[in-house]
Amino acid sequence: MKKIENTKKTNVFKKIFIKICRIIGFEIIDQSNFSSPTLGKELNDTLSIQGKKSITIPLGQINIKRKVQSLKIIVRTCTSELIMDQNKRRIFNSEKNEYTFRTLRSLIKATQKAKEKFKEINFELIVTDTNSPEEDLKIIEEILKESQINTKVISINLNEYKDKIKDGYSKAKFSNMANFYNSLLIAKNEEADLIYFVEDDYLHSINSIVEMIFSYEKFYSLFSQDIILLPSDYPYLYTKDEDTKVYLGEKNHWRLVSESLVTFMTNKKLIEKYFSELEKMGLEWTDPWEKPLHNIYKSHPCLSPIPSLAVHCANINSIFGVSPFINLKKLWNDNEN
Repeated sequence: MKKIENTKKTNVFKKIFIKICRIIGFEIIDQSNFSSPTLGKELNDTLSIQGKKSITIPLGQINIKRKVQSLKIIVRTCTSELIMDQNKRRIFNSEKNEYTFRTLRSLIKATQKAKEKFKEINFELIVTDTNSPEEDLKIIEEILKESQINTKVISINLNEYKDKIKDGYSKAKFSNMANFYNSLLIAKNEEADLIYFVEDDYLHSINSIVEMIFSYEKFYSLFSQDIILLPSDYPYLYTKDEDTKVYLGEKNHWRLVSESLVTFMTNKKLIEKYFSELEKMGLEWTDPWEKPLHNIYKSHPCLSPIPSLAVHCANINSIFGVSPFINLKKLWNDNEN
């Protein structure tokens, strides 16, 4: 009987201790059963609390310095051009509109999962389109209607950019520049916290947006400045022998990189700060086109996930395309409809 009484007392004290820890914001770990009594979770679960703390076992917690309030996703679409100014075929050998449709489906799935997890974040998905046939635009609108997030489609009038963009570019290059410039204006002029610029040939994993939001908050808190996140682990990043650093995100490793393509997530304040530099990408094409972005990475950390959270559907031989160690065929099939 004495043993039972002692056990009861121990359980009472344990419950009181757990309550006190919750009140003062401490998290405790029961390593005997690999759980956190204060969080009521297994240690293999997501332990971080969005906007408050990032928790990584066994490194402890980081208090979040900037809470993500909203995410505006801007997808630049053009289904009339397979690969800009090239005759190459993409992986899976489909028409361009199929990559656009599957990109949107994958991105919507990932965003809806993030919306379910982050109840306090406002999500919006905007499609900005140039030169897509009317029948493709109708399918894009149908895909968006099936989502549970705020969406809209903007068809860009290219005539508005003829006096802004220099002459001499191909139709595809001109529309690409105009679309990016339009996206910058949206990011600058509309209310948002995080902006995610996306090209229409990136298949996203279901956990991509959740990981990017958690990791953005964590890395901003580590670096104490605005950062840039890429969704893709590009193969060309492994072709150079250069120094890097590796960090722990929520469920992925992330590494510091100095280059990217033009699909990236960052804070609206960074867009405002460097708008005049980024604007050059919408007005004049110089090689590499992404150079203004690369210049920003010299003063603001840019990180790429390992393994990839989204795969760029380029030609199979392109070093700017298929990410390593990803089951791309499954990702492609999962977003067929």
